[in-house]
Amino acid sequence: MSAALIAHISRYVPLSEEDALAIGKRTSTTTVEKKEYLLKEGQVCRYSYFVEKGCLRMFFITDKGTEQITQFALEGWWMADNMSLLQQAPSGFCIQAIEPAEVVYIDQAQQERLIKEVPQTERYFRIMMQYAFAAAQQRVRFFHDLSKEESYRHFADRFPGFVQRIPQYMLASYLGITPEYLSEIRKKIR
Repeated sequence: MSAALIAHISRYVPLSEEDALAIGKRTSTTTVEKKEYLLKEGQVCRYSYFVEKGCLRMFFITDKGTEQITQFALEGWWMADNMSLLQQAPSGFCIQAIEPAEVVYIDQAQQERLIKEVPQTERYFRIMMQYAFAAAQQRVRFFHDLSKEESYRHFADRFPGFVQRIPQYMLASYLGITPEYLSEIRKKIR
């Protein structure tokens, strides 16, 4: 049973000891090495991943053959290709560990069983999806509304832990700029 996951869920919904045991029964934990894939393009996403320790990234390969990072996940964050997971269709994304990671994972069938056994987890998963959707909306707004420098400043101010842990070329990919331009921005604002 993942103490980190139980603590995270407990921040949003009340859990009894029995509820925690049910969550432990329905989830699994694995260790992932740096650069190891949890999902590759073309595979069906079978799990939602909760990061206990480490950092993951989600990306796709553009028509030009470059990686475009769409999402990061640090401790306490969830990651999945939700469209692939819901439709059980091949994914257009990859999920990879940026650093060694410990993740808790749950498949759709186990999640549905968990929701029946511990009804308040449905509220928890809804809240997590709402946060994820809100973050995606904000990212689209910032992409269209802010300059690249403003985007970097906003990201660095809001998520200083990412800036310290993520390689510069990955942060540049996420922000939609070249690593060289990101380097110029960082020199300018120091």
